[in-house]
Amino acid sequence: MGGGEEDQQKLKNTAAAAYDYENDPRWADYWSNILIPPHMASRSDVVDHFKRKFYQRYIDPGLVVEPMTTSSSSQSARPSAAQPSSSSSSTPSNNQPRQRNSGQASRTSGTSTNPTSNPTSLRWDRKTIQFSVNAWVFVVAVLSIFPLTPANLSNRAYRLSFLGTACSSLYSLYSVYGKPRAWNLQAVQVWLQSVIVTKDFISFIYCLTFVTSHLYLKFSLIPVICRSLDHVGKFLRRNFSRSSLYRKYLEEACVWVESNVTTLNILSSQAEIGLGFLLVVSLLSWQRNIIQTFMYWQILKLMYHAPATAGYHQSVWAKIGGFVNPVVQRYVPFLNTPISTIQRWWFR
Repeated sequence: MGGGEEDQQKLKNTAAAAYDYENDPRWADYWSNILIPPHMASRSDVVDHFKRKFYQRYIDPGLVVEPMTTSSSSQSARPSAAQPSSSSSSTPSNNQPRQRNSGQASRTSGTSTNPTSNPTSLRWDRKTIQFSVNAWVFVVAVLSIFPLTPANLSNRAYRLSFLGTACSSLYSLYSVYGKPRAWNLQAVQVWLQSVIVTKDFISFIYCLTFVTSHLYLKFSLIPVICRSLDHVGKFLRRNFSRSSLYRKYLEEACVWVESNVTTLNILSSQAEIGLGFLLVVSLLSWQRNIIQTFMYWQILKLMYHAPATAGYHQSVWAKIGGFVNPVVQRYVPFLNTPISTIQRWWFR
């Protein structure tokens, strides 16, 4: 396997690890059909393995999933009351879940089962709200960057895009992590420690940085558009796959979005890092904002270390370092000392 392919697989594994399985109705159905002993189902490495298999099957077929290192005897299926002698043969190969009984039709990769219980209905409601907000954000963001949009309307749409994404991220955090147990310093600190490295929290503070700024950097809308595309494409593909209107006009676009999640995350990371340098350059203009620039580089540092975004950002920074370091060593070696000081702060 070449170096480029290895890097691509690292990014795909990072995307698989950061995927929100708990809010995907297909994951609960998939996991319920995995037949493994209870003592293995409680092991984190086994759960992570099947999450990667789920991600490979439904999200990104290009992800390479290594086989589990546990022995085959520990992965045997639970015995069936009706057919005890054939239970092991009923488990599909390649760790795929078995099909339901004959009353259920086989599903394609883009189809999910209809909600039948209250928990599923609650998930549906949350997904519908997220879809509505992100679809609105996508339309407003495109309106903001459209060249023929009047400046006043474009600037208003610019702020509304960040405001909508901030609300969507905050609602997602509340849906998954709830609110602090008490409104005191210790409880809030514990709650923040659990959410500070999540992708939704990073997206929330990213949007707050720009929605409160007097700078209108349309380049900063790229991560917002990529995020809204991801949410809208997945929702349409899961819930409207039987619609003739969807199949005629939206299916190809939604399939492309869902199969290129890694590409969208790489594009977002490149745009976020580019914005950091753009804000540094803006310090030389009359529109400079020192506090915003400092806060944004703190966010970039968090993105570099947070598990949900670390793989993409570290890959981009490695490419930048591979280009910049030889130039510094050859032409401006006196910059080695300040660069080393910045790196110590960055990796701390």
